[in-house]
Amino acid sequence: QKPPPPARGRPGRSAQTPPTRRKVEGPGTPWGPDGAGAGGRPRRRRSQKQLEVKVAELVQFLLIKDQKKMPVKRTELLRHVVGDYKDVFPDLLRLAAQRLEYVFGYRLVELEPKSSTYVLVNTLEPVEEDAEVRGDQGTPGAGLLMIVLGLIFMRGHTIKETEVWDFLRRLGVHPTKRHSVFGDPKKLITEDFVRQRYLEYRRLPHTDPVDYELQWGPRTNLETTKMKVLKFVAKIHNQDPKDWPVQYCEALADEAARARPQPGVPAPSS
Repeated sequence: QKPPPPARGRPGRSAQTPPTRRKVEGPGTPWGPDGAGAGGRPRRRRSQKQLEVKVAELVQFLLIKDQKKMPVKRTELLRHVVGDYKDVFPDLLRLAAQRLEYVFGYRLVELEPKSSTYVLVNTLEPVEEDAEVRGDQGTPGAGLLMIVLGLIFMRGHTIKETEVWDFLRRLGVHPTKRHSVFGDPKKLITEDFVRQRYLEYRRLPHTDPVDYELQWGPRTNLETTKMKVLKFVAKIHNQDPKDWPVQYCEALADEAARARPQPGVPAPSS
């Protein structure tokens, strides 16, 4: 007599799709068992950090697009941000949507069923500081400026221009291509923001090919603070500002210095 066939579990039980309404909290992994994506499809093994970085890139890309209330197509997300992570795109998009809603107060909405075209809907009436932390300053370039200021601060107050573009290309912003929201991104960053004194732009000596560096300009220190920029970076990455102890201590020192009474400015003589 033949032995009975081995018992089989229910299909899909070993690699269930994470619950769609799960709130993003802490560093716990929402990606399911290693080697299986949504629906049990095989996928590459990736680290939690790699996936978190990709979610952060999606969030930044969607915030940038929202500056001019431009709908975002699924194909744009796949082409400019997702790249080789297409096998986990539904999970990435879901977590990006959760972070946008719970952290920034934006709801990611599909314009029409099965249209694969999305917009951000503001669910909050932000106070002034919240708006600044979100990069929502009423002008198309404000979100981009906050991202560049964050890059500069996190790199120790100075960053090479080539490194800025290496990062922005991952968000679909290229120095040589006209952007639907920002127009000419290179002109905006290296000329307009410099002329407005938000950024300083200097040529680096002895570089071949020629490279430049970017720093905060004097107007940035007047209109925002290191803590606000650090909070913006932290919210993008779903982390706490204290997770960057060097920058956090510097931001605290800056807050303390701003709180001290400043010497009075003498009145002009008549």
